[in-house]
Amino acid sequence: MKFKLKFLILLNGSLFAIQIAAAQVRLPQLISDGMVLQRGIKTTAWGWASPGEKVTVKFNQHTYKAITDANGRWSAKLVAIKAGGPYTMDISGSNHITIHNILIGDVWFCSGQSNMVLPMERVKEKYPEEIAKGDYPQIRNFFISTVSDISKVHDDLPPGKWEEANPKNVLSFGAASYFFAKKLYDKYHVPIGIINSSVGGTPIQAWISEEGIKSISQYADRLTVLRDTAFLNNILRKDTERKKLDDKPSKLTDKGLTGPKKWFDTTYIAESWRKFWLPGYWADQGIRGLNGVVWFRKEIDVPISMTGKPAKLFMGRIVDADETYINGKLVGNITYQYPPRRYNLPAGILKPGKNIIVVRVTNTMGRGGFVPDKNYYLTAGGENIDLRGDWQYKVGEVLPPKTDRDNYTFFSAQNEPTSLYNTMVAPAINYAIKGIVWYQGEANTAKPAEYEQLLPALITDWRDKWQEGNIPFIYAQLPGFMEVNYSPEESKWALLREAQLKTLSVPNTAMAVTIDAGEWNDVHPLDKKDVGDRLALGAEKVAYGDTALVSSGPLYQSAKIEGNKIVITFTSTGSGLVAKGGGELSQFAIADETGKYVWANAIIKDNKVVVWSDDVEHPLYVRYAWADNPEGANLYNKEGLPASPFTTDTR
Repeated sequence: MKFKLKFLILLNGSLFAIQIAAAQVRLPQLISDGMVLQRGIKTTAWGWASPGEKVTVKFNQHTYKAITDANGRWSAKLVAIKAGGPYTMDISGSNHITIHNILIGDVWFCSGQSNMVLPMERVKEKYPEEIAKGDYPQIRNFFISTVSDISKVHDDLPPGKWEEANPKNVLSFGAASYFFAKKLYDKYHVPIGIINSSVGGTPIQAWISEEGIKSISQYADRLTVLRDTAFLNNILRKDTERKKLDDKPSKLTDKGLTGPKKWFDTTYIAESWRKFWLPGYWADQGIRGLNGVVWFRKEIDVPISMTGKPAKLFMGRIVDADETYINGKLVGNITYQYPPRRYNLPAGILKPGKNIIVVRVTNTMGRGGFVPDKNYYLTAGGENIDLRGDWQYKVGEVLPPKTDRDNYTFFSAQNEPTSLYNTMVAPAINYAIKGIVWYQGEANTAKPAEYEQLLPALITDWRDKWQEGNIPFIYAQLPGFMEVNYSPEESKWALLREAQLKTLSVPNTAMAVTIDAGEWNDVHPLDKKDVGDRLALGAEKVAYGDTALVSSGPLYQSAKIEGNKIVITFTSTGSGLVAKGGGELSQFAIADETGKYVWANAIIKDNKVVVWSDDVEHPLYVRYAWADNPEGANLYNKEGLPASPFTTDTR
């Protein structure tokens, strides 16, 4: 009897605790310590509690009352106030929450793929002073972790927090968004909040809502198919079966790890190794069509002045995975090609005299090796040793040729329509913002024609959801990337840039031209300051009303055929058109009715560009900077901003 009574007391206590917990006022992730609220407009505080619960919000000498609805959701509209702070906010229901260190300023929702994610840490060698001086407590960043879901819209974001910019925190800020925010802060001196909602490698359709994507049939149809539970479960079942096959242990056949001595061992004697010039790809240096493991080795002499202290090894970028050893000790490894290899070496790794660097490189497709035009050196105590030049290599393992089974593609929800909107945008739309910054497009270059529909669709969709009118939308055009072609070419990257250029017809938009801020060998170029600064110029004009500002480089306006020449007129010419660096304009091509483009002469005349070729008697079309990587494109305005690539060919 006593046991039953005790059990009932415990049960009733547990139920009471559950009821109390259910009644607790809960806030969304964005409404938290250190947040920046949008100045000058009504903002919303919202959250959850038990149905019918009364909630009180006290903020800036105002009191707001709310009652939760049947779903336990409440919201309160806060009056507009000017920039300032810090403030506190008190929220009371069955419990009490105090939010500290609130600023009022301008909030920017920054989204896209990897180039919007790419943090300041990745560019710290390029911008050491910017990081050292990055003490801006009124610039705040909220980074949204990756979550995807095609099945439903989420109520809240994944866990996150607001962080102030300081030399430590700023390393995790997106570089483009930080430079954007810093330029605005330096000019307007109001707090800037960045909400960074970006995921590397993702296509634009993943960021559009179900309502926004329905007019684009191929993605609306795809979403309908994915909502079929049986269809999706079948895909996931196949993925599970394939993963089991991949997870089966395979026999290690790398000779560098299975021989009498491992090839990174300092006592190993390197015999029959061949010469290799680093950096470079092994397909260009005697190894044809190999997928597998190749070992690289170099002996260097280290002066005593570089020993006994921490050092750093820069091994550029490696395709794909590497394990790097110095004097037999593993000093770093990365499993995929994109991150730069920057390995910190503790004191004691280096020794006076001969030191051995060994790099084990694994590549399963494409061109394996060391990406050119990157940093390859060892540094310690202010002294550097250049690691470019002669190395040795030896093949450790050859992987069998790929089969159809090897070409299996796993289902990835984050690449499907609506999947990132549902989780990383929708939960934020109650949070009032100044505008949107978008840096994306690389993942859609395979189908650039679609982008002409998709980007305006995203803009319309997000504006409809935020319900703040034609909210400013600022976006980056894709930079140059991949090998240079010295003849006029067709280019999907150029087509996507053209789609981005055409999107300027959407009201209250601005585009940052970044064609000169790319790297031929890196889809993640390091020049994020020019990108951020140019995005800020667009915001200054569109969002802050600085209409006299020259916020862009020259933009194609019209073309007029005059005999054997075509005269091109531009907007955004600023103080006038120039060929950067002097000399002749380059990267102009011209074509007649055959559509075959040849390089053309081009001169600036009366703030227009006149284009012609002696080989084209009756020209019809002109292209400028029309290539994956149009190296040498040099049309700018005198304000130092590059012209956007364009074509007059609308066939």
